[in-house]
Amino acid sequence: MATTLPVPIAFELPEGWRAASPDATGAPGAAFVALHPRPDAGFTANITIDGEYRPDGATLREIADASVERMRRAVGSVEVTTRREIGSAEAPGLTQTLAVSAVVKGAYQDLVQAQAYLSMLDVTDPTRRVVLRLVLTATALQFPEVLEDFQDFVRTVRPDTAASS
Repeated sequence: MATTLPVPIAFELPEGWRAASPDATGAPGAAFVALHPRPDAGFTANITIDGEYRPDGATLREIADASVERMRRAVGSVEVTTRREIGSAEAPGLTQTLAVSAVVKGAYQDLVQAQAYLSMLDVTDPTRRVVLRLVLTATALQFPEVLEDFQDFVRTVRPDTAASS
C-alpha cells in the first residue's frame, strides 16, 4: 500500500513524465511515483518519493548507507558510484548514484539510481526533522538521458506551506 509523506511538499514534474499509482507500479513503499514516457529495453524510468520523520541523530550519510544496505539485501549487486553533500546548513541534502544489477521481468538488467536525500523541518513543528528520499531509476543506457530531468525535478521540491495552513 502506498505511503504518505510526513509533511506536505510541492514539486513540478519534468515535461512528459506522468504520475502513476505506487501500488500499480510495484512501489508500495513510495508516496509518489512518476513514469518516463519512453521505456528502454522493457524498463520504464521512474521517479519515486518517500520520506519519514527522523527523530534520531542519524546523518544523511548514515541514512543513505542504510538505504544501500537494504537494496543489497533485496537485489544483490549494488555499488555506490558517486556521493556528495548538497544544500546548506539550513537545508542539507545528499546525493548518491548507485549501479544496480537487478532481475526485472525475469532477466538481469543493469540499472542506475540517482538518490537525493533532503532534510527539512516540519513547517507546523520546526523541532521535528523530516528526511525525504527522491529516487530516479533508469536503465544504464537511458540514465544519461533522464538525469537532467531528475535534477530539474529535485530543484523544485519544497515544503507546501499552503497545504499546512
